[in-house]
Amino acid sequence: MLNHLAMEYNNNLNRTLAKLQKVPVFLQSWMRDYAIGRFVKFVGTAGIHFEKMTCNEVAVTLPNKTNVQNHIGQIHAAATTLLAETASGIVVGMNIPDDKLPLMKSLSVKFIKRSQGQQKAIATLTEDQIKQIRETDKGEVNVSVKVTDETEEEIVKTEMIWAWILKKK
Repeated sequence: MLNHLAMEYNNNLNRTLAKLQKVPVFLQSWMRDYAIGRFVKFVGTAGIHFEKMTCNEVAVTLPNKTNVQNHIGQIHAAATTLLAETASGIVVGMNIPDDKLPLMKSLSVKFIKRSQGQQKAIATLTEDQIKQIRETDKGEVNVSVKVTDETEEEIVKTEMIWAWILKKK
């Protein structure tokens, strides 16, 4: 069970998301997707939807639409990878202080099952990982990401290693 570390964190991403609470409820989800998609353009182009964003868990989905399909009508391998990378990067982003720069250090994606329909990625951080991100000037974490399809079966095995450094002034 996560303690106070999983609570809201005062950084740029969380401040931006807090501003969306002032928007009518029926617009909040669309505005969140739009705001993140404008900041990370490829995420917006793909049409990733942010279902849940907390300091310890981020859940994102990607509908099986024409613009992300491969030659057999399934979500393209690159789009699946983008989905996992996005979930892991945002959960790190929910915890990273404003004076640090997050960087994807390495990623590995092994496809284990042919996907069907929409995909969902859930990235999680442990309490220790959250503490490490917030309290050390430089480091790295292996973010746990589970990617499933409409059957709710896992379709890939991932390894997403995120690093951070202090921003140059």
